[in-house]
Amino acid sequence: ERGHGPYQPHEPGYGLYQPGYSPCDDQIPDTKSRMLAIQNAKAYLLKSSTTSGLNLYDHLANMLTKVLDEQPTNAVDIIENISKDVKWAQFQTKMDTLRDEHKVLPTFEAAEKHKALFLKANGDEEPEEEIGETPLPNVMETAFYFEQAGIGLSKDETYHIFLALKKLISVHPTQTCRFWGKILGLEMNYIIAEVQYQEGEEEQEAEEEEVTEERGKEMGEVEDKDEEKEKEEPPKSTYKPPPVIPKEENGTGANKYVYFVCNEPVKPWVKLPPVTPAQIVCARKIKKFFTGRLDAPVVSFPPFPGNEANYLRAQIARISAGTQISPIGFYQFPEEEGDEEEEGGRDTYEENPDFQPLSVAEMLDSGSSWVHHVQSILEQGRCVWFNPFQKSEGEEGEEEEEGDEKAEEPDELQQEIGPPLLTPLSEDEGFQNIPAWTAQPSTNLIPQYAVAILQSNQWPGAYAFASGKKFDNIYFGWGHKYSPENHNPTLPPPVQAEYPSGPEITEARDPTLEEEMAFKAAKEEALAAAEEEEEEFEEEEEDD
Repeated sequence: ERGHGPYQPHEPGYGLYQPGYSPCDDQIPDTKSRMLAIQNAKAYLLKSSTTSGLNLYDHLANMLTKVLDEQPTNAVDIIENISKDVKWAQFQTKMDTLRDEHKVLPTFEAAEKHKALFLKANGDEEPEEEIGETPLPNVMETAFYFEQAGIGLSKDETYHIFLALKKLISVHPTQTCRFWGKILGLEMNYIIAEVQYQEGEEEQEAEEEEVTEERGKEMGEVEDKDEEKEKEEPPKSTYKPPPVIPKEENGTGANKYVYFVCNEPVKPWVKLPPVTPAQIVCARKIKKFFTGRLDAPVVSFPPFPGNEANYLRAQIARISAGTQISPIGFYQFPEEEGDEEEEGGRDTYEENPDFQPLSVAEMLDSGSSWVHHVQSILEQGRCVWFNPFQKSEGEEGEEEEEGDEKAEEPDELQQEIGPPLLTPLSEDEGFQNIPAWTAQPSTNLIPQYAVAILQSNQWPGAYAFASGKKFDNIYFGWGHKYSPENHNPTLPPPVQAEYPSGPEITEARDPTLEEEMAFKAAKEEALAAAEEEEEEFEEEEEDD
């Protein structure tokens, strides 16, 4: 018989419209089992998501509530959008009925953070009128030229650095100031400013540094004397450490400029300490990423003498010595200096008022169109070689009394001579068929308005540009020198011997019985012969 409904007995939907029929009747006839299945199904729907923390049961209930409350047209066609709206409402900030919660936008936070850069010292926002020359560099103009080759920071960050440099020169008596570059770090970055103090300011700072060093030495000597009084003197070691190479004075060599750093333009500038030869020599042997914290320790082998601030200063000195370049003829040596400077190497230069710039094509043809205007650093860690065994007259007299052993030591050292100042780039050595520098124009489509761009292959991130009489250098990188091979840390030295090995301290083997008997017999014969000689000598004296 044909049943009531649209389905035939052999079709899947047969019997749905018959009274008292349910699709679960054939599978779960028991009422208790059916309720247990419903509870299990509800428990599954109540299971929360590991991603959003929501569950499907509440989500479906909220969807149905929204549909029944709003009763949209063709709800089945927009069910997906309804689901998205319900989910979005779960994460929306809930508002109070009396007062809405104030939401601070990220752009507003950034604006409040950089607001201090746009204010004068008295808090007035009116622009300050500059009269006369100023050491403040035109950072935006330099950024424009580097931007032609796709090099630089964003315009917002560049302008913030511009304002930060303005605050720096207002606090410190600077003669020149330059945006050196930006060194990247794992946690924070370093924005670096290169400053040269006015005459007289460097001497005061040098005196302050000497006073602090002398105080530290005096405190250390007092502590050592107290300890010596309390304890007995231990055996003195015969080891003599190598002489300490002194650092170059402020305003000369690797310490010619003073460097200030900050992590962000809104943060205060921090002055880096002067660099020492030991720090430069050790920095060449290690390779460490910067963290962005100046007080962070530098864990390496060989041990670095200082913290991250000293390591950063050493890397800045190395990068500056290898990548600070200028067009040939822009600088010249002073005419007043004579042969005295030529003997020790000239370390000063001045701008050439008669400088005639080369064309962009000539600047890109060869490396002889560019020169280094920063002194190179010797293997000793200084720009000017220092003889550690050269003593004063009083010390020489003491050495003559001690002996001539130390007189031979100065002959073993050979004076290091580096490339002179204003050396062309054509003399820079490359590596593995890679030139030291790569030159290219900023554009090939409009060559008449192109800018000459040079990129260092030894220090990735170092760039220089030249356009007419304008040029500049900048660095954006991790502060590491390129190495064609993987970095291999220095191996520790061999273990020192505990004592010198020799026959006087070597343990001898025990003698045999025959050797002992022969030794005793020889000893008795020697005693008997000595007694006979004494008796003969006494008889001769009695006869006399």
